[in-house]
Amino acid sequence: MFNTVHISEVKLRVGALVKLLRKREGITQEQLAEKLAMSRLTVQNLESGKNATMDTLLIVLQHFDLLNDFYAFIDNEADNNNQPSLY
Repeated sequence: MFNTVHISEVKLRVGALVKLLRKREGITQEQLAEKLAMSRLTVQNLESGKNATMDTLLIVLQHFDLLNDFYAFIDNEADNNNQPSLY
């Protein structure tokens, strides 16, 4: 049938990506938190797939130079799906 992706799975994958990028940079959660002016608990929660704000995610993406790519993806999707509404 349909291959459904659950929000909880996406949150875990995002958390794993953040952890990978942080470790690749060779810094601790505390160090990342200091660089981003947020608490270590916020970083820990993001890496654990717990609820994070949109701002937190965007700040982290910006730190790891992924914000432009994320924006381009969104912009591309919006352009490709710019269909007139049926309503």
